[in-house]
Amino acid sequence: MVATLPQIIGKINPELYATNAKELLKEYKSKENIPTEKVIAKPLASHTLVYDSSSETLEPIYFFILDLMNDYGLAPQKYIDNFSSSPGSGHFGELGQRATVMQQQAAKLMGDVNTVLRSILNVIYDLKEFRIRLQTYDDLKSGDKDSAILSLKQIWMDKVDITKGNSSLKAMGLGQAGFATLIDAFLAAKELKDVDKLDLNDRVKRILKPRVHEFYAWLTQSESELRKRYELEKTYLKSQVNSLKLYSRWAKPYLRVAQELESKEMGREAALVKTFNTIILELTLLGKNKIDVEAAALQGDLPRELKKIKTKRGYNSCVLVEFRFRGIPQRVGGQQSHYTFGGRTEVTFMSYALNDDELKKIDEEFEKSDVSDVLKLVEGATTESLDQLDDEINFFLEEESIDKIKSKPKDTSNPFFALIGKYNKESEKKEVPKKSEDKKEPLGPIQPDTFIEKTQIRALAMHDASETTFNLFDVYKKAHGMPSYT
Repeated sequence: MVATLPQIIGKINPELYATNAKELLKEYKSKENIPTEKVIAKPLASHTLVYDSSSETLEPIYFFILDLMNDYGLAPQKYIDNFSSSPGSGHFGELGQRATVMQQQAAKLMGDVNTVLRSILNVIYDLKEFRIRLQTYDDLKSGDKDSAILSLKQIWMDKVDITKGNSSLKAMGLGQAGFATLIDAFLAAKELKDVDKLDLNDRVKRILKPRVHEFYAWLTQSESELRKRYELEKTYLKSQVNSLKLYSRWAKPYLRVAQELESKEMGREAALVKTFNTIILELTLLGKNKIDVEAAALQGDLPRELKKIKTKRGYNSCVLVEFRFRGIPQRVGGQQSHYTFGGRTEVTFMSYALNDDELKKIDEEFEKSDVSDVLKLVEGATTESLDQLDDEINFFLEEESIDKIKSKPKDTSNPFFALIGKYNKESEKKEVPKKSEDKKEPLGPIQPDTFIEKTQIRALAMHDASETTFNLFDVYKKAHGMPSYT
């Protein structure tokens, strides 16, 4: 069962917005453990408009209320937008075809995403191998030179000399009589002139000299080539990462639209008969107005003593508008046909007083609810696949090249300036680097209202919310002459 927004609000503040708050808190001990679906919602005030006309469409009703909320400064946000068509209707079949087109295009783009992602994984693996090899060359210049040269000789024998087949050092040293000392002699010779100093017969020396010469020629050239290849692979990695971001960006709209075109499962909804031409729409808007404590105190809505009080969080008068529409889709137009909907509309206006922490908690609970499950899959299939590789990718893309490290300016600081603290002052002026933005951490338990917040600021927000909610209801009713039921 999908939780509604009033139920989510009731879970966050059951004492105010749930009729069964005592039972839920007794059973589940804390607000965080309460299942949202078990909350019986209770707004501060509620007004309902019912309009039934097979010829009038839903759009004028929706946009009139949307514009009216904007005129009241509520800046509404859409939280729920669901629909469900009866399986035998033409609307169901046509939207199913559109959803299939979106799904096919999304599947094609996701195939490209997976191809590029596999390429990135291979490039990262190659870069790690190159880095291990380059570390050996770095050790040869500043480190354990003997171990480094022996390691490089092993690589040369396994990768380069082995291509000579039976005449390679390993093939001769391990498989041919009279050359048992060939491999040990090659590893022992640090330079070409060392070959003559070794206690070997002339036959072995004649084979060993050209191999030592080839190794040191390879040693010089292989390092420069490997470093070039390493830089080229990093450039290629950057281009592949950009391609992945681009494909992900292209895929997201198709995935999102495909999800939005999916019909919602309504279960045992009596209004949806399989062979009828019927549709049910559900829309939810939430608008809010922040309470200006100082202005309210100057106007006399709050005690004047509160105008200088700074609260840690703001309070908002909120209006929640729920639309439920049962209609009959009617096709209009020619080739570019679309549907209009006439039927029964129920619009419920509800008022709430919520602080900033509660509004953040609403967004958090809404993200955890079933309403956004498919959107999580969209993010998981695109953004998160790249986030998992962020550390690996950034390590190589942000790595300074050897040339840049060598070209760093030398230390030209004056030791006498350090005595008077000049550099300490300069370092204090430098901006502290900003930390990279991490994913939003879950909001902890909401702190209860203070005495002033509860008795003054929230009370004012409750009054304003109830008044604004009734005004929206009353203005629409008078403008359209609709019968109302509260």
